[in-house]
Amino acid sequence: MVTNGRSSGDRQGQEHGQAAPGPKPSPRATTKNQGDAAEALALHWLQARGLALVQRNYRVAHGPRARGGEIDLILRDRDGTLVFVEVRARTSRSQGGAAASVTSTKQRRIVLAARHYLMRLPVPPPCRFDVLAIDGDEVQWLRGAFDAG
Repeated sequence: MVTNGRSSGDRQGQEHGQAAPGPKPSPRATTKNQGDAAEALALHWLQARGLALVQRNYRVAHGPRARGGEIDLILRDRDGTLVFVEVRARTSRSQGGAAASVTSTKQRRIVLAARHYLMRLPVPPPCRFDVLAIDGDEVQWLRGAFDAG
């Protein structure tokens, strides 16, 4: 069983924990419904760790026929850092698990959306890109999972 907080074997920037009891997707739930439930669970989990919600599901189009990007959650950390969070959920770790599903293409789309979001602000704050991976009942928070470079 995994406990909240860091264990001595965790890399810096990772936190593991049990998913809080919440809405479990039914076997017949749509992918959209499952994603919404995972995002709600992730939001609750991160808020319990002191982050404050700024915006959910920020989307930007890249062009009339080109896919843009979406940021699942935008939160503010206690130190003022703007945190762009990608939420990934899998029922198990087979196939590499939830964290492994955040590909370089997905990262580029998130960065595109984040740059678009930051252009709206008069002074961009410090920011980082996190991944909250949910594998079954286990939650893994990867702080600074990737960068905009």
